[in-house]
Amino acid sequence: MRSLRIAYVINSVEGGGAALPVPSIADVLRKNGAEVAIFALTRRDGRAIAPMEAAGFPVIVRDGGEKDHVAALRWLDAQMRAWRPDVIWTSLTRATLLGQLIGLRRRRTVVSWQHAAFLKPANLRLLRATNRLSRLWLGDSETITRMTADRLGIGADRLMTWPIFRANPRAPTGAIWQPCQRVRIGSLGRLHPVKGYDVLIETLRRLPPDLADWELAIGGDGAERPALEAAIAAAGLGERVRLAGYVDPAAFLAGLHLYVQPSRSEGLCVAAHEALTAGLPVVASAVGELPRAIDPSVGRLAPPGDPDALAAALADLLSQPEELAPMGAAARTKMLDRFGPDRFEAAGKAILDRLRG
Repeated sequence: MRSLRIAYVINSVEGGGAALPVPSIADVLRKNGAEVAIFALTRRDGRAIAPMEAAGFPVIVRDGGEKDHVAALRWLDAQMRAWRPDVIWTSLTRATLLGQLIGLRRRRTVVSWQHAAFLKPANLRLLRATNRLSRLWLGDSETITRMTADRLGIGADRLMTWPIFRANPRAPTGAIWQPCQRVRIGSLGRLHPVKGYDVLIETLRRLPPDLADWELAIGGDGAERPALEAAIAAAGLGERVRLAGYVDPAAFLAGLHLYVQPSRSEGLCVAAHEALTAGLPVVASAVGELPRAIDPSVGRLAPPGDPDALAAALADLLSQPEELAPMGAAARTKMLDRFGPDRFEAAGKAILDRLRG
C-alpha cells in the first residue's frame, strides 16, 4: 500500500461546519497509510483545533482574514512547497480554488469536497471554470453528489460519495420524557440566517397552548445573537427559549427529549444526524440530505422557511410526548445501520484506492 502525504486544506478551524468531521475523516486516511496534516486559511473561533490535535494531526493556521485571497494563496503555496504533499485535499470553495491553483503550479493531485447545497452564483461560476483542476470530487452525501454532478458537470469517473457523518455507537442517548416534565427541545448550529432560527422563533409563537409543556435551547454562537434575542423578547418567549452559546454537542443532546433543525439550506447536516444517533426524534426542514434521514418513524419534515408547517410538525409530536422515546430508539438504530464506523471507513478506503490506482 503506497503511502501518501495529504495536505488537508480547510477554510477555518471554527468549532462546527466542515471542520467538525475532519478528525474522523483524517483518521480513516491515516489508517489506510496516509500521512495527514491540516492547513487552515483563517482561524475564526479556533475551537476545532483541540480535537484535531487530540487526534494526533498537526494543525497549521494562517494568521489572516477571510477576504485577503492573494495573501492566503501565497501562504498556502509556501506551506505546500515546504511540506511537499502528494495530494492537496480541499474543503469548501475558498480552500478549493486556492488549492487548485497551487496543485496546478506544483503538479500535485487535488481532491475537493462539496458540502453546500447552496453555492453563491460567483462561486458556482468559478468552480465550473476550474472543475478540471481537481482530479476527484467528493460529495458529503448522496444529495450533494447528485447536485455536484449537475451543477459542476462532473462525470462519474471523477465523482465519489463519502458521507461526512460517522455515527458513534457509544454516543450518549437523550433523556426519556416523564409525564411530570417539560419536553426539552434543542437545536445546534451557528447563529446565522441559513440556520433558520428566526423562522423557529416565529414557529414557537404559533404553537397552540394545549400541548405538552415545553422549553427550547439553541446551542451555538454567531452574529445573529442580538437579533434573535430581540425576536425572542418580542414574541414573549423569554421564559421558554434560551440561547445557550457554544456547548458540548454530546452533553447537550443527552439532556433533550426532541430536536429541531429549521435550516433554510443544508448539505448533510451533521448536527441533525448526531441528534438522531443520540436517540432523539428530529423535526426538520426538508433540505439537503435530511429527507433521506427522516421519515415518520423517526421525526417530521416541513418545507424550509414555513413557520406554519414547522409549527404543525412540532405540534404533532408535542401532542404525543410518550412516543418520543420509541421514535428516538428507531432513529438511533437507523443511523448506526446507515452511518456506522465500518461503512464510514469503507467509503474513505475506496477513495484512497481510487487515488492510488
